[in-house]
Amino acid sequence: MASSKMIVTTTNTVEGYTISRYLGIVTGETILGANVFKDFMAGLSDIFGGRSKAYETTLNEARNAALQEMMDRASALGANAVLGVDLDYETVGQGASMLMVNASGTAVVLE
Repeated sequence: MASSKMIVTTTNTVEGYTISRYLGIVTGETILGANVFKDFMAGLSDIFGGRSKAYETTLNEARNAALQEMMDRASALGANAVLGVDLDYETVGQGASMLMVNASGTAVVLE
């Protein structure tokens, strides 16, 4: 499990720190399926307006899982930070019934 002190940022530098080692690119991926209940509730949101809390929750879970996996991989390399983080979202499967989130960045040691 990655340390809670892991710095994760979309920037390529962190103010007040110097990069002492580049450890390589790290990624985290997750694919989550949307179930029939969520599809039904999202359909109601489409009809009546508003946000689909069920899909938002699924999206948050997928993003958090991908980021955690990326941080775990960085930590296993000895990194204390991941810089230049990028998140990509895709739908996959027949009828786009699954959500894929990919997190990638550069594992580094900051001093």
